[in-house]
Amino acid sequence: MNTSSISDNILDWYDNNKRDLPWRKPRSKEQSHYFTLVSEVMLQQTQVKTVIPYFKRFINEIPNMSILANINEKKLLKLWEGLGYYSRARNLKKIAKLISKNKNNLLPNSIIELKKLPGIGEYTSRAILALEFNEKVIPLDGNIERLIKRVLLIKNKKDLEKKNLMSKVNYFGFAIRQRDYVQALMELGALVCKPIEPLCHQCPITHNCNSFRKSDFTIKKKLKTNKIKYFKADIYFNNNKMLLIKNQKFKFLKNLLIFPMNEIKEYDFKTSIKKKTKIKMSNMDMKIIINKNNKMPNKEGRLINLKNANNKVIPSFTKKLLRLALSEK
Repeated sequence: MNTSSISDNILDWYDNNKRDLPWRKPRSKEQSHYFTLVSEVMLQQTQVKTVIPYFKRFINEIPNMSILANINEKKLLKLWEGLGYYSRARNLKKIAKLISKNKNNLLPNSIIELKKLPGIGEYTSRAILALEFNEKVIPLDGNIERLIKRVLLIKNKKDLEKKNLMSKVNYFGFAIRQRDYVQALMELGALVCKPIEPLCHQCPITHNCNSFRKSDFTIKKKLKTNKIKYFKADIYFNNNKMLLIKNQKFKFLKNLLIFPMNEIKEYDFKTSIKKKTKIKMSNMDMKIIINKNNKMPNKEGRLINLKNANNKVIPSFTKKLLRLALSEK
């Protein structure tokens, strides 16, 4: 196997097919570090097409590390509204505070130091090392993971474990232009080696691909089973006003506004005739009864007028429950 020919072919393809993404257009080293940090954090568990408009708006409002370090948290979360996983936004501000103490506003070039930053794990630290310091590492995102599974036709359960995939990804080798090579691998997975119906006729490495050779494109995944939990959401709504409380129940919506909710038993959920919904979170599958009530209770909380809702930080989770409660179906 000649890894240099693999990297050369993939880079040639990338130079002719790469997408015009806003975080690939920095005007300085400092801006490059900032763009990479913001985009990589936004792209954690979020698709590129979703991130693009958020990134543009975020950079327009918060153009550098120093401003991010001192941004009002309410404004920060408002800019993040709709992306979900709000802890990412809070972590970005914490990182900016730490980094802005340096005169150059640059990220550390050590994986150990990068992992000390809030919310930065194995993948993001490796991505930063490759994209900003041209280090010969390959971060294992979903697109690159799919590439290596297909090229090597990985089906064995043990080989599918993350630590083993991390070692197998070195099959692709490295390149002098490592920052471009990593982005090329990501692009190839996103645009050509798609989860369903891969575009093999456009792929520059079909001659290296065992899946192509054997016409077997199914992707084996290590199945993750989320715990199912049942809740009743009390949607108090009257005269265009809704009662919301500050969330202390769920980590993924920490301190954000939600409707009062209580965990219930599976039997109570299944036997209820009220409107229901399902919301899949990263750590659990939520099954929720929508309990609409026009009578406001004597509960602590905040009355929010719908007319002023755009000025508040209200997560998509809360907005979805409200839409369901107000819909006729």
